[in-house]
Amino acid sequence: MSEAFKQVDGGDLDILIIADHASAHVPDDVDLGIDAALLNDHIAVDIGVAEVSDLLARQLGCKAVMGGVSRLVIDLNREDDAPGLLPVMSDGHAIPGNRHADLNERMIRFHHPYHHKVAGLLDGMSSPFILSVHSFTPRLASDPGQQRPWDIGVLYNEDDRAARIAIPLLEAAGLRVGDQLPYSGKVLNATMNRHAEGNGIPYLGLEMRQDLVGDADGQRRFAAILAPIALECRNRLA
Repeated sequence: MSEAFKQVDGGDLDILIIADHASAHVPDDVDLGIDAALLNDHIAVDIGVAEVSDLLARQLGCKAVMGGVSRLVIDLNREDDAPGLLPVMSDGHAIPGNRHADLNERMIRFHHPYHHKVAGLLDGMSSPFILSVHSFTPRLASDPGQQRPWDIGVLYNEDDRAARIAIPLLEAAGLRVGDQLPYSGKVLNATMNRHAEGNGIPYLGLEMRQDLVGDADGQRRFAAILAPIALECRNRLA
């Protein structure tokens, strides 16, 4: 068992669910210098992602890898040299404990093992397909005027093959879909750039709206919608 990730073994189908920001955990020896209540907030964790990813892995019969620590400890969805690896501010909140933290130590302890696990599982698949699961807050405290009305966003960088399959299917399921919204995969796509686009592996990158997956009913609803769509993308591309 690694503190860097949690693995769900739902079966051997060649789909890997990746959830970079599924955990709000902060190890006892890491002091972020923040109010503990913030660990329940979107700045610390992608709300609903752990539960939806677990449901999807079991429904699809595949594996899932979820980040084992809060993105405030280290952001697993950032390149090794990205400035946002150790956030010192997030949506208006200071993270003072990160100002003098040892980046190299956290990379070795969390970032490297997580990405090594993802790469190893993909290497063991004959025809892999990746489902990347995140969630977004419907409103930012630092930008309250920004409207985020979408139920789900589809993100990608250069490879939009699965996005083009999934978007009409998501819309047919009754969801308001953002194509490269609420932000673009051209900017925020580090894990998929590394493991999917960098290796020619097809993938679907999804961002669910957090208030829609904040309880068990919403989590079950989204898992039921997303499972057949992920399978359809995989069957057409893998």
